[in-house]
Amino acid sequence: MARVREFDTEKAVEAAMNAFSRNGYDGTSIQDLVEATGVGRGSLYAAFGSKEGLYLAAMDRYREFYALPLVEILRKGAPGRELLREVLLAAVDEIVMDGSRRACLMVGAVVGRIAHDPEVSAHIQSTTGMLEDALALVIAEAQADGQFSDRNDPGNLARYLVVTLQGLRVMGALNPDRTSLMAIADAALDALGRP
Repeated sequence: MARVREFDTEKAVEAAMNAFSRNGYDGTSIQDLVEATGVGRGSLYAAFGSKEGLYLAAMDRYREFYALPLVEILRKGAPGRELLREVLLAAVDEIVMDGSRRACLMVGAVVGRIAHDPEVSAHIQSTTGMLEDALALVIAEAQADGQFSDRNDPGNLARYLVVTLQGLRVMGALNPDRTSLMAIADAALDALGRP
């Protein structure tokens, strides 16, 4: 008979996600994960199979916490320019409030894991694709309504905004100055063009 899991899996994955965000995959040891989650090494291996298995679960949790809520915001039907400004502003606010200056889990994965880990690459591509699709739809609708210039393809502009969002996280890890980050966000919004 299998043993009943004696810890809250979701809380453990969230704690691991925070540890990986702070220190990256390579900078987070199994002992760090034991300490962060409060779960014994054997139990972590039994639940997730390996450090990599826990990392992939943390990436799934990241998607649930950050990417899916962002997609929901983008689907709320507000005017496109207003909606995209809200998204950029929320990203800046989150970065500024992050006193620990932890990096984004996705940025860390792209820099440290994507080149040699197909599963991580698939996770990143899936999450990024979902965000790009939601952004492209908002941009296309805003272009059709005359809020933005239609001289650029909505998909290309969506990719540009995903790059901007990730770039804000990198710059915020270096210097979480709200004024500087908002200047970047405003420039990105202006780059979408006016009709």
